Amino acid sequence: MNDDVRNIVLGVIAAGISASLGWFVRTYLWKRKLRRKQAFFGLPENSESLLVVNRDPSSADLAVHRFDVFALLELSALIKDCGASAQIITQDAAQQGFGERTEFCVGGPGSNRRVAAHLGAMLPGVRFNPNPEPGPDRGALYVGGECYRLEPGVNEHVILARLTTGQERARPVFLFCGQRAIDNQAATRYLARHHERLHRKYGTGSFVLLLKVVNSQAYGPDVVELVADVTRAAQTPASPVPAPASHRTS
Repeated sequence: MNDDVRNIVLGVIAAGISASLGWFVRTYLWKRKLRRKQAFFGLPENSESLLVVNRDPSSADLAVHRFDVFALLELSALIKDCGASAQIITQDAAQQGFGERTEFCVGGPGSNRRVAAHLGAMLPGVRFNPNPEPGPDRGALYVGGECYRLEPGVNEHVILARLTTGQERARPVFLFCGQRAIDNQAATRYLARHHERLHRKYGTGSFVLLLKVVNSQAYGPDVVELVADVTRAAQTPASPVPAPASHRTS
């Protein structure tokens, strides 16, 4: 074997080793990323989850708002990426405890009884103004001692929460509670975009985030800002009526 042939053979071998090593590294990184995603969402391979559907409060029929349908589609994609499956149930058919299966609840307490139950049990500091009468506080969101008023299409707010019971193998509950249906979709989209950063910050623990949806009449659910981590305020029972001095628009 002369030098030219030997160099060619060595080059082919080196290329093969490099390609194999590159494939191994990419596969390892992809699997590690997938495991982290599965851990955050509580969705190991072939596991089951629940999508709890709300109803459109503006409709007399048992209908789902189109933005909530879009939110469910985005959540379904996340679940599929984890190699898990989803069972869709209506908000009045979910009569079971939590922790056995990962649960995604879409809608505020006025349109989703399951959300209302979770807020009452785990987030007593979060409330929505149920009064349908026109006024500055119609649709307002209360977190602790703060009031976040609804400016439809301009400034709207939504709660994004990941809640656990603290048990090692308990699956989480995710809440998407917005002042309007488009805010629910905005929260699911925010979760899909930022779940890696949220996992790095919170691990597999509980958190409650207050998000602001900016100018939804022009940008839809795409422009979302993080207002604050309100975990402590949300978990602390608030006074029945917020003090007027604490009211503000954000």
